[in-house]
Amino acid sequence: MLRFENVGLRYGLGSEIIRDASFNIAPQSFQFLTGPSGAGKTTLLRLMLLSLKPTRGRITIFDKDAATLDAEKLTGVRRRIGVVFQDFRLLDHLSTYDNVALPLLVQGRAPSAYRAEVVELLKWVGLGDRIHALPAVLSGGEKQRAAIARALIARPELLLADEPTGNVDPEMAWRLLRLFVELHKSGTSVVIATHDLGLMEALGPVRKLVIADGNVQVIDENET
Repeated sequence: MLRFENVGLRYGLGSEIIRDASFNIAPQSFQFLTGPSGAGKTTLLRLMLLSLKPTRGRITIFDKDAATLDAEKLTGVRRRIGVVFQDFRLLDHLSTYDNVALPLLVQGRAPSAYRAEVVELLKWVGLGDRIHALPAVLSGGEKQRAAIARALIARPELLLADEPTGNVDPEMAWRLLRLFVELHKSGTSVVIATHDLGLMEALGPVRKLVIADGNVQVIDENET
């Protein structure tokens, strides 16, 4: 599904932020991306999303060389990816419901066909009473849950989540983790960037991408 081959990234003439990253994200896999604060977790996710171009190396996604994708094909690839950003990126003029439903609208689905699905998901993430609220009146945790619901609603083939439980209490964090696990069981590959050791340990043995000093190490506890 996603392959990095000797990928490096630097800004300008500075030293490399990512060095010789080589790893695969398999279809229907689940992994955490972890490392110290400032190690480059968000940068690595942006490379996976193809919103950053590597300085060197090769990224292959859905069997396509990222370097060969034109704007139209790149848009098509990104529609197959769900993303949870730390800054949420909700549209201020849309209600919680409309923000979450947006990926389905872009797909061309009829609003009447997905309303129940959107409402059910909003209830699951604890926003059943905030359906008509605009982002301006939502708390940080509510915005985060809305962003997560938007990323999940279209059942993407690949989900990239950047600290998705950073603004919620432990009970909601566990609830959201269960939602990610269920999405994974339905066939989505999931990459969750986090420094929350408790969140990772909650799932028992799991695959991890560990980034430190620009280097990415793959640790698969299922194979130990």
